[in-house]
Amino acid sequence: MSADSQAPSPPPELASGRFSGREAFARRLRDAFAVAAQQGWREMILCDARFLDWPLHERQVVDSLQAWSRSGRTCTLLATEYDTVVRQHARFVHWRRMWGHIIEARICRQIDPANFPTLLWSPHWTLQLLDPVRSAGVSGSEPERIVQHKELLQELMQVSSPGFPATTLGL
Repeated sequence: MSADSQAPSPPPELASGRFSGREAFARRLRDAFAVAAQQGWREMILCDARFLDWPLHERQVVDSLQAWSRSGRTCTLLATEYDTVVRQHARFVHWRRMWGHIIEARICRQIDPANFPTLLWSPHWTLQLLDPVRSAGVSGSEPERIVQHKELLQELMQVSSPGFPATTLGL
């Protein structure tokens, strides 16, 4: 086998347990998107007040999301506002325009951003930021944690409305 035709590298192992620091938070998110693509996760929910510290502007993340996006997959975004996403994550915004049919963006304007949870949820693994100041949180694949986070996200979806359209139509 030539060097050019080597098999793709295996997905990173998704970390479980506590983490601390912006880089540890971003690394776990990058790894999650890569694993989602390679394992074909059918559903993800990304939740954050503003997505300020998420690595959505990185080529690696958008490439993983591109590899993940196929028919039958869904991703829901929950936020209190999307201005930061538009300003800081241009690659993600461009990618989302092409895949708007599988990405649902919802907005929760009535919830204080300081009290809004930061979560990445899938049926296989979840990550929660517990202390935004120190970027400290926990991640794992324990069924109880996955169910608990899904219930929290469902409550937020009930008080949310559509937001952050993939395209803006003008007259």
